[in-house]
Amino acid sequence: MDSAELSALLTPEGLRLLDAQPAIASTADVTRAVSRLRADGHSPALVSAVVGQARLREKAKPKFGDFAARMLFTRAGLEQATRLSVAARHAARFRDAGMRSVADLGCGIGGDAMGFAGLGLRVTAVDADEITAAIAAYNLAPFGADASVRAGRAEDHAPGAASALPVDAVWLDPARRTAGHSETTRLRAEDHTPPLDWAFALAARVPTGIKLGPGFDRDTIPDGVEAQWVSADGSTIELVLWSGALARPGVRRAALMMRGDAAHELTAAADAEDEPVRPLGAFVHEPDGAVIRARLIGDVARALDAGMLADGIAYLTSDAPLTSPFVSTFRVREELPSDVKALSRALRERGVGVLEIKKRGVDIDPARLRTSLKLRGDASATLIVTRIGSKRLTLLADRV
Repeated sequence: MDSAELSALLTPEGLRLLDAQPAIASTADVTRAVSRLRADGHSPALVSAVVGQARLREKAKPKFGDFAARMLFTRAGLEQATRLSVAARHAARFRDAGMRSVADLGCGIGGDAMGFAGLGLRVTAVDADEITAAIAAYNLAPFGADASVRAGRAEDHAPGAASALPVDAVWLDPARRTAGHSETTRLRAEDHTPPLDWAFALAARVPTGIKLGPGFDRDTIPDGVEAQWVSADGSTIELVLWSGALARPGVRRAALMMRGDAAHELTAAADAEDEPVRPLGAFVHEPDGAVIRARLIGDVARALDAGMLADGIAYLTSDAPLTSPFVSTFRVREELPSDVKALSRALRERGVGVLEIKKRGVDIDPARLRTSLKLRGDASATLIVTRIGSKRLTLLADRV
């Protein structure tokens, strides 16, 4: 979205037209909507803005639910925004730590700021991009005086800076991608904006939550902070570093799993020691990505009376009929040949026509393998392909 489209959209006519649009979920829907609106005499800038926003509102539903129907977005802003359910959990940590006001530095379209304001915290949201800041202001308008938005650099509005408002704590989302409203590319950690050295120095003196990518280099995590990896509906989405009063006493590693309305968390004072490798048992367990990133596999293994299936491979195995929220558990049926032709024949003999393929430690493309297997039948199963040492292991299993 450019400034002309935003100006056309932020008018009574533009907003009424946007709210009147039916769901736009496909390219065909876009084409029909553009033709209809242009035939009605609307300007190209307004048509582009309205159709683009209607499409983004539809895409935003998994992150923002019903709130998406009254929000504005940029494509890049939506891709990088925190899911509202996750933002609410972040906000709850600030509230439970006794914080009453927060500076949201690098607020994007305002997803996290909505979480803060929704729990009654006073939030000052800041973004360096003027169009993004304007969109955040629109999205935060329903929260009234408890939410304000500024366009500017995080460094100029952080506690201690001349332009800052007094706040109890900071939420900081450094830009991890190049600037822009549509196509962006990922930046190296040393190119984050604001710089991570500055962010870590801020966290050392002010209670702060810093949102980073889940693959952030663990060796550069500062001492004395709590590192919490977060997964949502099976995808590991972020790492948050918590400092000061926002960090829980005795917790340095945490894995938070969210699935739908349910949430489960594993915490520890340090990385957990792995359990030893043991022979394949009746069950294979795949730890959640947040557990793997937090290096808490060993704690999960001990709770399941399980061991590692192989060195360097994040699969557990056990004979105990146990599972937990932190793993996906599979009951092993049998070991099958790894050769594609022999494997295809074995699956057809068992009538397996619907196959979930899981893999770790092997260089295969599950989609290409599924095509090569030429599946036929009504039965369903899971295929686990991994390795023990140099040997490939192919297991037919069922989800528990």
